[in-house]
Amino acid sequence: MKRFAICWFAALTAFAADDQRTVVRPADTGEALVNPGMGWTMHFYSNLIENYGSKLPASDTLDDWPGLSTIYLRVPWSFLEPREGDFNWSLFDTPAQRWIAKGKRIAIRVSCSESWLRWATPKWVADAGAKGIEFEFGKGPKEGGPLWEPDYLNPVFLKKLDRFLAAMARRYDGNPNVEFIDIGSFGMWGEGHTGFSSRLNEEQTLAVAKRHMDLHLKHFRRTRLCISDDVAGSGKPGRHFPAMDYALSLGITMRDDSILVQPPPHSWYHADMAQEFWPRLPVILEHEHYGSSKKRNAWSGDLLLKSVEDYHASFMSIHWWPRELLADNLETITQINRRLGYRIQLREINWPAESPLGAPFTVETKWANAGVAPCYGGGFWALTLKDDKGGIVSVNVDESFDMRDLPVGPPDQALAKTLRAYFTVARRLEDPRGAHAPPTTPGSYNVFVSVGRRDGTPVIALPLPDDDGQRRYCVGRIRLGERAPKQP
Repeated sequence: MKRFAICWFAALTAFAADDQRTVVRPADTGEALVNPGMGWTMHFYSNLIENYGSKLPASDTLDDWPGLSTIYLRVPWSFLEPREGDFNWSLFDTPAQRWIAKGKRIAIRVSCSESWLRWATPKWVADAGAKGIEFEFGKGPKEGGPLWEPDYLNPVFLKKLDRFLAAMARRYDGNPNVEFIDIGSFGMWGEGHTGFSSRLNEEQTLAVAKRHMDLHLKHFRRTRLCISDDVAGSGKPGRHFPAMDYALSLGITMRDDSILVQPPPHSWYHADMAQEFWPRLPVILEHEHYGSSKKRNAWSGDLLLKSVEDYHASFMSIHWWPRELLADNLETITQINRRLGYRIQLREINWPAESPLGAPFTVETKWANAGVAPCYGGGFWALTLKDDKGGIVSVNVDESFDMRDLPVGPPDQALAKTLRAYFTVARRLEDPRGAHAPPTTPGSYNVFVSVGRRDGTPVIALPLPDDDGQRRYCVGRIRLGERAPKQP
């Protein structure tokens, strides 16, 4: 009975019981949650291999960073395919496996143009006949310039890119360990803009953006794709742009790589654009390199939190040496964790103190989403009963409501949804022997709640205490009496 005593008193801030019903009103624990489709994304590679995971020992998976869910791997194409058909997937898979072992996921971007590397697109692509432009970073096209950018619509370039994406998709499309993949195959650093390089005009940029989105969708049909808002122009505010409207029509979501790059009042430009995306798709934010942002007097913890609110963001980057960023911004990170993505709260649950085996009973619950974004993957709440040894006695799922439909609101103003479910433990079978299934004996059992798949498998972490280690949370006890007599 010791386990029951621990979960009984830890889980409750308000509790009432009489001869008929048990009522529990849990408080939000305030803890950071690691859930699918949301969280902090740590730049293990930020174009340069040296930034920012290189200083971490192989055994260090940043377990002290609250809410870290995703490891972001962003590198030039030439690092992954130095020779045609010869792939260096270990560049991704080695760091990925460190975090996958901890239940985390990865995200990927592969770029074709860099400010520091001539052959971000592999040189063998140019040698095969792909056309491109030499340029000087920040000054545009220059014959004999130190850098090279491909013609993004050149048939040879597209043929080679198509083959590379096919190879990448064989490994990573539909891979449950991959959270999202950026369409990073055009523009400086894969951000979809060429103002520092070949300086394509709007019409050319739109044609490239559409072609590259189509090419990625050809290969990545099961994994979330996203594209930088900079294809619309990095400093152009507005809600609708042809390239981003096209992305939305294809189910490709947006990321904004330009949070806190410039000092206020130009801390970001595309929160209005995000209003088209976030009701259906998770929005991804990337703040400027922390050190660079501070040097420009652009950094503000309050503004970083505001960007999460304004964009209804599901992901936020860790774009610097992670522990320096954490130490300097712990309070901001704590506040963001209470709003970033979704946060499913159980506001109240009540159930009968006792019920006969084989007889239906009602369970009433109140649920709210305290985050800024919907729970896009959805989930259904389940009532699980366990014996005092932790054995699962009964699993019951309420399929009447999908958690993705919980509304979001301003801080501390999320509206709660009241649900009423009808469950039967050990239902009587049409069997002349009067059998019940699953076989269950009368007694007292621990009551657990969870949110996850329709089959009762928990998926979503909740801000509740007394986790059983599998994302079920103990909220009290129920007494199951002798079976009700069969009705004539």
